[in-house]
Amino acid sequence: MKKLKELMTMKQESIKISMMTAYDYPSARQVEEAGIDIILVGDSLGMTVLGYDSTVYVTLDDMIHHAKAARRGAPDTYMVVDMPFGSVGISDEQDMKCAITLYSETKAEAIKIEGAHLELIEKCRLIGIPVVSHLGLTPQSVGITGYSVHGKSKEAAEQLIQDALAVERAGAVMLVLEAIPSDLAAHIAERLKIPVIGIGAGVETDGQVLVYHDVLQYGTERKPKFVKIYGDFRPGIEALKTYHEEVRAERFPSEEYIYKVQIMEKNND
Repeated sequence: MKKLKELMTMKQESIKISMMTAYDYPSARQVEEAGIDIILVGDSLGMTVLGYDSTVYVTLDDMIHHAKAARRGAPDTYMVVDMPFGSVGISDEQDMKCAITLYSETKAEAIKIEGAHLELIEKCRLIGIPVVSHLGLTPQSVGITGYSVHGKSKEAAEQLIQDALAVERAGAVMLVLEAIPSDLAAHIAERLKIPVIGIGAGVETDGQVLVYHDVLQYGTERKPKFVKIYGDFRPGIEALKTYHEEVRAERFPSEEYIYKVQIMEKNND
């Protein structure tokens, strides 16, 4: 398993970091076998796995359940797990309770927090919980901000820069930048000492993250501009159709799939 120190060294040596989402045992196992540096158990599981139209319906229990499964599938990969909607910004006491529960029960290496929640990041650092910050397009806030590129104006870009510097000072160990102009992302990555992982933020960040189900076209039709398709799970539907047809036609199970033991007496009547 890569340690945080190794990821920091990768940034310093300009070695790009790969991050991929995984939400269960089989996907996490595949991601680990592929040698990807970091697994993100993202709240995007609300849409890719649970069938919601937004991440805001995902609960803390959902995140814990899926992260535990991913941990079993990838015991040797650095794993980050999302703090879901409603677990941040309630009260200092409640925020910390959720952070501690998520971190301790999932055995993740870090938790991810959307937005510049500086006090929470600092308190987590003080008790030993590594935090990955997430700025730019933050899916939990799309009800207000919408799905759009962030940081397009000079004022918005400057705010993103200041927020990025602030989360680093507060103790964030890594930063995810989503859907921002590539030159702005490059500027932030250059200024920060911590690794900056991009999604829709250009090639000059310290690494990239994409959603497992998006890159494999697995159960999702959405294709944001920044997603490249690397595989296609859709032909599996044809296999399922063939199974259905063979069951109906009594072609499955054929002799090779049947156990043959004479137990019941034949009825000669």
